[in-house]
Amino acid sequence: MSLSHTTQVTIVGAGFTGLTAAYELVKKGFDVTILEAESEVGGLAAAFEVGGQNLDRFYHHWFTNDLEVMGLIKELGLDERVEVNPTNTGVYYANNFFKLSTPWDLLNFKPLSLVDRIRLGLLALRARQVKDWKALENKTAQDWLRELGGENVYRVVWQPLLKGKFGPYAEQVSAVWFWNKLKLRGGSRGKGGEERLAYFKGGFVALAEALANRVRELGGRIELNTPVSKIEPLGERWIATTPSGEVTSDRVIATPALPLVADMVRGWASADYIDSLERIQYIGNVCLVLELDRPLSKTYWLNVNDPSFPFVGVIEHTNFERAETYGGKHIVYLSKYLPHTEPLYAMGADDFLDFALPFLKTMFPAMERKWIQAHHLWRARWSQPVVEKNYSSLIPGEDGPKSGFHVCSMAQIYPEDRGTNYAIRAGKSIGERLTLAVKDA
Repeated sequence: MSLSHTTQVTIVGAGFTGLTAAYELVKKGFDVTILEAESEVGGLAAAFEVGGQNLDRFYHHWFTNDLEVMGLIKELGLDERVEVNPTNTGVYYANNFFKLSTPWDLLNFKPLSLVDRIRLGLLALRARQVKDWKALENKTAQDWLRELGGENVYRVVWQPLLKGKFGPYAEQVSAVWFWNKLKLRGGSRGKGGEERLAYFKGGFVALAEALANRVRELGGRIELNTPVSKIEPLGERWIATTPSGEVTSDRVIATPALPLVADMVRGWASADYIDSLERIQYIGNVCLVLELDRPLSKTYWLNVNDPSFPFVGVIEHTNFERAETYGGKHIVYLSKYLPHTEPLYAMGADDFLDFALPFLKTMFPAMERKWIQAHHLWRARWSQPVVEKNYSSLIPGEDGPKSGFHVCSMAQIYPEDRGTNYAIRAGKSIGERLTLAVKDA
């Protein structure tokens, strides 16, 4: 099949992976249709309005070494919308706040002895020196972190974060996942050692919308409110079934969570292939967003290292992006990772606020409920793939069991973790690869 026949490609999902794949393909003359179940593009980068401005439902930022997204932004001519700011990170431990943004802060981190503070600093340096991530595949994060920093450093610093992020899966998480986090954060610092992060004016959804508009300008179609129930072969072509009818194409790229893809192909794929798609575990996320009339603190990212506190972090977004952007409202995210089967996942916004407020007041005793001008609750069932030991052997390939069917999802972004930068990299890669495959056919 050659491009002279105008190859048709259906992409399921209008997150950054699907949008970037579509962009690469329409630039090369493919006939592309994106089918998106939601009413907007962006996936986990969806937004809502606060003070006349879009605000991310889930907190987002980029590291300064996120080169793929910066390259795309430059190609779209949107460089002026990127803001890079120094940020401050803190730790809440034993009812106290500690700064942890610079090497000097590390040396003054009193919950650890001086020897353990040095071990913690050396741990980060040793982690960044790892070049062959495959050497870490057969280790869990907890074992590797204990090896590098000792038991006290693990108990005070890392164990609460692992449990807060992965809950019941914490002991299964691979050392590779944690290594990548340390590598990313360590490579996004200024000359003084301070962490520097980037944000997109108008929220991450503004970049998704700009990318979607470029796809449309180049002839691609994006059908919103169009969930796909089935993907099945028809001879050498493919049919995607939606409530509004069938979409036929030469190739399909499925970008949703792997268990959702399994449901779409269950009618024809083998039991072994279905099992491979369902083998990857995911943990959900519930995110409470508060609009306050005043700041809580001066910290942007507060890691909560108290096992009795139900949130992995308190992210005060307006210590990163100015409150004036949102009509003077101070924005705070409370993030909770948990299995979707837990009652807390299904809780309504008002009940969730009632649940969260006592913990927040314990942390910030001066806080009063009247500070809260509005609150919002967002859920993501497929928030985070659980990266286990030997994860590379669990990931299904991008090319499915039948020619013309492809899978490109967050769970396959490895050894890196999910995130906009790597979603864009994956979308670009599969778009380029399909272009070459069609030309060579």
